[in-house]
Amino acid sequence: MVLRREPTARQMRLATELRRLRDAAGLSAAEAAALIGTGRVQITHIETGLTGVSEQRLRSLAAHYPCTDAEFIDALVVMATDRTRGWWEEYQGLLPTSFLDLSELEHHASFRWDVDFLHVPGLLQTEDYARAIFSRRIPELPLQDLELRVRHRMQRRAVLDSPQPIPYEAVIHEAALRIRVGGRAASRAQLAHILELSESEHVTVRVIPFELDDFADVTAAMVYVGGAVPKLDTVVRDGPHGTLLIDSEAQLGVFRALFHRVEGMSLDPVRSRDLIHSLAKEL
Repeated sequence: MVLRREPTARQMRLATELRRLRDAAGLSAAEAAALIGTGRVQITHIETGLTGVSEQRLRSLAAHYPCTDAEFIDALVVMATDRTRGWWEEYQGLLPTSFLDLSELEHHASFRWDVDFLHVPGLLQTEDYARAIFSRRIPELPLQDLELRVRHRMQRRAVLDSPQPIPYEAVIHEAALRIRVGGRAASRAQLAHILELSESEHVTVRVIPFELDDFADVTAAMVYVGGAVPKLDTVVRDGPHGTLLIDSEAQLGVFRALFHRVEGMSLDPVRSRDLIHSLAKEL
């Protein structure tokens, strides 16, 4: 079997979950391999995402480990057998792998939560706003690369615009809404776009106002993407050296709690809309 040169984040997540199951069972790779009549190297390749795994072999491994969470195993089987070729694959070799991984993650998401303090979240951005954000990169991007990023970001909005959109909730600090990105007209259009989207049943926008007290302990910007089951949720965080995907159950629990705390401290959707409307009028 030909080994994958660069497994996707989804393929790596499947591999990680299978390794976690084996570790929880207290088995070595060689012992797991013997249980299903294969070699240790094959188990290693599966657990590093270099090769896939069939439904039969996956269910056999889960039974030997043993894992009794049928819903979780069914979700892993879907990950293992899915052959979706998404729109994001057209950007292979043109954009950083993290861009494609995020698109794939969103495509399979059951819901998404965003928390942002300095920028409008990507799924809510207009084309002009996104272009202005990417144009501020240092070193400056070549025009072709910049436009590829903008086009990719606009295509990602399909998860909100499709006939079966995912439930989406964004918590945005007032600072992000007040910062002018791309000029006065672009900023006004961006606020109008958020207001329009917030009228959709599946989109909820909340604002953290400047007047809020005791907020310093929860300033954790995040993208929280729901999986088929809670164990397969993922937190995405951008750092100075790239994108970090967080998937351990303990850390997921922390970020769930952080999101709900921020959500509870923000304005309700109606008051948030009123504030955004007033900010747009100021422009």
